[in-house]
Amino acid sequence: MKTILIIEDNLADQFLGKAIFNSKRPDVTVHIASDGQEALELLNEGNISPDLILLDINMPRMNGHEFLKEYSEDNKREIPVVVMLTSSDQEQDKEQSFAYKCVKEYLQKPIKFETIERLEQVVAKSYG
Repeated sequence: MKTILIIEDNLADQFLGKAIFNSKRPDVTVHIASDGQEALELLNEGNISPDLILLDINMPRMNGHEFLKEYSEDNKREIPVVVMLTSSDQEQDKEQSFAYKCVKEYLQKPIKFETIERLEQVVAKSYG
């Protein structure tokens, strides 16, 4: 796991996610997008190619489900591992997320050090 894109509108969660990754895995580059639209713009520019995307569901402009729909319809790019990292405990959100093959895990916030270990396992399993 070398590059991570965190798609999250909450500034505290952005900061916490980046800080935890930077302290536990300083070899990892973390990029932040505030919503799905900003994430698509970053990805379309081609400057980043994440190994892992952490995706919130409830965001303004373009939510996590809308991002997945648009992102997965673009067949020109390889889809990295996506982990839903959200405060939503709604079964409907979980089912809708796992409808996409790129979604490998559904974790609830807040991000903790244990979350990083679980994410590393998911990525290793997906790319191993």
